[in-house]
Amino acid sequence: MEYAQHKLFFLTDALVFPPVHTANSEGLLAVGGDLSPERLLLAYQQGIFPWFNKDSIILWWSPDPRMVLYPEQIKISKSMKKVLRDNQFKLTKNTCFKEVLDYCSSVERPGQDGTWITEKMKKAYIQLHEKGIAKSYEVWEGDKLVGGLYGIDLGHVFCGESMFSLTSNASKFAFIKLAQELHEKDYEIIDCQLHTDHLESLGAQEIPRTEFVKLLN
Repeated sequence: MEYAQHKLFFLTDALVFPPVHTANSEGLLAVGGDLSPERLLLAYQQGIFPWFNKDSIILWWSPDPRMVLYPEQIKISKSMKKVLRDNQFKLTKNTCFKEVLDYCSSVERPGQDGTWITEKMKKAYIQLHEKGIAKSYEVWEGDKLVGGLYGIDLGHVFCGESMFSLTSNASKFAFIKLAQELHEKDYEIIDCQLHTDHLESLGAQEIPRTEFVKLLN
């Protein structure tokens, strides 16, 4: 991280963030502040998200480029089309938000580090969930929870936070169902934050931060 080359913005109690274009080359924008629902919502509305290790000060990011999925561009492989046809999984929404959070924080996933989902972070997202802003998609195989995802729903943009899978294709199933539903509701994009090969294989792409902010606004 480019702490030495970049003058970091330290957040105070004031609910304000610096302009996203002042982030450093890695996307680090600001440090400190708190995880109140009001600050978190303001962050997502401006294209900013928290991401930090368990013992770290809170770090706020707005990377450029930004990884997004236009819902109509979701890629469904032949094998996933078969999974969808065979009704292997059942999807529910917002029935066990906390369980999804717990799995996302503990299950190892390629390209993702769940250690930043601390107890304080969970509490903050549960508060957003109680306000109807944070939402979860749950995947069931029989009566067992085997996958899911959660994120922040801004009404026209869904900010994906994390997903997990206990069995093959479960998180893909959740992501595809999310994209299909959001396409029907005319959402602009799903914010995927950072590039991973897994997300790219599902149709996500990188766009300039300026374009991402325009879509948010």
